[in-house]
Amino acid sequence: MFVDKATKERLHEIREAIKKYGFDKILGQTAKNKIRSKGDDEANELLWDDEIPVKLRLMLQDLGTTFIKLGQLLSTRPDVVGEKIADELANLQDDNPPITYEQVKSIVEEELDGKIEDLFEDFNHQHLATASIGQVHEAKLITGEHVAVKIQKEGITDKIDLDVRILKYIANRADKFNSDLRKLNLPGIMDEFDRSIHKEIDYNNEFMNMQRIEMNFEDNPNIHIPSTYANYCSSKVLTMEFIEGADLNDVYASTGDEFDKKLLAKNVIDSYLQQLFIDGFFHGDPHPGNIKILENNVICYLDLGMMGSFDEKFKRDLSEVVLLFMDQDVDGLINQLMYMDILDYDIDTTTLRRDLNDLFGRYFGVQLNRFDGVLEALLSLMQEYGVILPNEVVTMARGLSMIEAIAHNLDPEIDVFAELKPVAKRIAKQKLDPKRYFKGKKSNAILYGHMIQALPGLLTRTIHKIDNEELQFRFEVDITDKVSIIALISALIIGSSVVSFGPRLFDMPVISLIGYIIAIILSVIGMRKFVLK
Repeated sequence: MFVDKATKERLHEIREAIKKYGFDKILGQTAKNKIRSKGDDEANELLWDDEIPVKLRLMLQDLGTTFIKLGQLLSTRPDVVGEKIADELANLQDDNPPITYEQVKSIVEEELDGKIEDLFEDFNHQHLATASIGQVHEAKLITGEHVAVKIQKEGITDKIDLDVRILKYIANRADKFNSDLRKLNLPGIMDEFDRSIHKEIDYNNEFMNMQRIEMNFEDNPNIHIPSTYANYCSSKVLTMEFIEGADLNDVYASTGDEFDKKLLAKNVIDSYLQQLFIDGFFHGDPHPGNIKILENNVICYLDLGMMGSFDEKFKRDLSEVVLLFMDQDVDGLINQLMYMDILDYDIDTTTLRRDLNDLFGRYFGVQLNRFDGVLEALLSLMQEYGVILPNEVVTMARGLSMIEAIAHNLDPEIDVFAELKPVAKRIAKQKLDPKRYFKGKKSNAILYGHMIQALPGLLTRTIHKIDNEELQFRFEVDITDKVSIIALISALIIGSSVVSFGPRLFDMPVISLIGYIIAIILSVIGMRKFVLK
């Protein structure tokens, strides 16, 4: 790693913070020393220290913006850091002293290429909110629109770039020299964090997110997304519609007929299920502070910088996981997670099956109409088996838990499963619809067409080579024995029929396809040897 003056100074700050809270005994990583061996008794004792979560939070808070954001990311990954640390990191305070109006004015004018008085009819000098990365001001456009303007603080990008570079260096060293930490895949976590935080500091990303989700709900009068103003937006300035609505906590506490709480509960669930299973583009942090209730019981989503996304295949696979989960089909769930490459094929399925049955027995022993606690328990179980779930899955599970809690606070009688199951069924059925193959990318259609066209020729050439003894097969059974070859063909056909995992072609596992092809070849050999000879 290139070390200039700024890097040296920042490394010193990080090293001192690590020492202050005792984490050098775990990482064993300073600017000069390699990681200590896993046999270090003092390090091992510290790992079991009950104060670790608090110490970690305080250290990250001391180190500033980048580390606070890292802690916030880790707070959403109990499968990686454990429930205790995740819960503690959720308390991280993302705040910094506000910047002055003069600084705001300078940034706005540079980014929008104009005088602030020419761009805005009014611009409030006092901030509405401030955090480590940005600051929000109320304003009025020259054209009259009431807006909120988010301004990125100066120099934030350079600070984050430096910190991320250092964090990646530390993560790579830890992964290389400490086998206890290697299972956490720290380099992978840092790559994920790098992508996440650079999306957050580029306001163009949030601008595009808002436009995309607004388009997804354009035909739904129950959902509102703040309008954006492209001419007043850049990578460091985001101008959007000013939202004046009721906070969810006020809606919870209301006793009049101003709000239809049952309707709101249903709509907030339905809107999030649409994001997950229909659109494949969903709010990654739908906590109550990011949702406002407007007139006529309209739900407004705010703060759309953190979004998750699924492709079409993952949506269908996930819908099948949901159905298997709600049906308590343990074997089906394990097979599906293997097919999605979430579980390794060499995992101990006997104990996993037992633990999943225990989990279902605890949560489904009585009639259950919500996910309360069960998703967290499932994530914790995956952690015990060393399974690092895809970030999108964890983000989805966390978001669904938040939305469910909101819906339940609005309507304690709402049945989340009843809302979810028909949506999941509809998406899962698409997997069986042949029409979907014609809706994919042209490149896929061309590829499949070429493969189909090539298959007869491939089989012909293979059989020809076998016939001319250019290609030899060796089996443990006697190929000259009629019974043996019939048994082998039968086994291949049966085995190929029951395989459900691995990569697929036309929704048929490639392993199955290969098995069928070998069975065809052997059948031809048998025909030539025993029937046509």
